Parts: sequence; structure tokens; C-alpha cells
Amino acid sequence: MKFQPDKSNTLTVTGYDRGWVAVDKQRYEHSLVVCSNGSLQPWNCNSFADLGPAHFAQLADFDVETIIFGSGNCLRFPSPAWLAPLIAQRIGFETMDTPAACRTYNVLAGEGRKVLLAAVVEVPAG
Repeated sequence: MKFQPDKSNTLTVTGYDRGWVAVDKQRYEHSLVVCSNGSLQPWNCNSFADLGPAHFAQLADFDVETIIFGSGNCLRFPSPAWLAPLIAQRIGFETMDTPAACRTYNVLAGEGRKVLLAAVVEVPAG
């Protein structure tokens, strides 16, 4: 019997480090939204401190079951009030640091789930 890796038609996070995330081997040095349906777009925030309710309301427009939120270089939680549009749409929401969020997104997307990664990519100071 010959084993071969499953082929996926979804976007995959192929690398990450402080200040960047690679999706399908393309490196991005800004925050981004990656959807398992194949869409990828910049997310207008340079740090966790830049986030506000409009950032999360924007995520409610995607047709997904779950949102994996990467809060940057460390684990931080958004204000619960900002999640109201997601709750209204019955979209699951999980918060973790961006590296963990990238790994979790890959697992769920690889299973064929309708998942979105909203990743804050913070450029290191210096």
C-alpha cells in the first residue's frame, strides 16, 4: 500500500514568525484574514491595540462556522461586546496567540471545515 498526503484546495498557513505569516508560501508582513474557501485579504490593524468593534463586525460577513482569532505575539482577548455580530450569526469564536491560531486554522481547514483565520501580525520593535 502506498501512502500519499491528502490534497487540499484550501489556503494553508505554511510558515510564521514574529512579524510575518506565510500563506501558500507567500509571506505577509501585515495582519490578514484567511478563509478556508480561498479568500485572503489584509486586516486593517497593525497591533492588538488597533482593534475595535468594526474589525469583528467585518468578520461576521464571511460564511464560516468558526473564527480562529490570532491576537498577536501573546494571548489577549477582545472585548466581549465586540463579538456581538458574531454571536448574532451563531459563528464560533476562539482566541489564541497568532502562532497557535495558524496551526489550529490548518487543522480545521484540512478537515474541510468552514473556518476563518483572523491574524494580528505584529512587527517586532527595533
